[in-house]
Amino acid sequence: MKKQGYHNKQTMNLLFTMLLFLVFVLSALFTVLIGGKVYENINSRIEENYSGQVVLNYVANKVRQNDKADSIVVRDIEDTAVLELSQEINGISYVTWIYCMDGAVRELFTNAGSGLGLADGLEIIDCQGLTFRQEGDILEVEVADQSNTKLLLNIRSGGKIDEK
Repeated sequence: MKKQGYHNKQTMNLLFTMLLFLVFVLSALFTVLIGGKVYENINSRIEENYSGQVVLNYVANKVRQNDKADSIVVRDIEDTAVLELSQEINGISYVTWIYCMDGAVRELFTNAGSGLGLADGLEIIDCQGLTFRQEGDILEVEVADQSNTKLLLNIRSGGKIDEK
């Protein structure tokens, strides 16, 4: 009779130990699953933020490179807001168009009368949308993403070509 009680106690100890181990394994599994989901969410937010910031930095650098009198204009071409940067190289007029089309920021560099259109631009980076607004010497660039990031640029060479 004592042996049967001893076996029942051992069985209960074994069951308790196995149950405790099962709880530990399940807790570890849920911790890994939840951690993976948190990592995935953080990674997607970083990617979205990175994409928007890259677009804004790209446009800002292009504007700074071409900041000459009367060389930066926002135009509406084929119902698309286009940032037009004009320059003259060896007596030939060239334009650079920066715009968003088909889910990507595109750039088209061509001579002024080439006849090329928006479909001919090269894809730079994926982007949901990009808008430009110009009021005087202030250029507003907005990336249409979840955070709607904006950039305001002061066009410093807003005067006439002969002004210093």
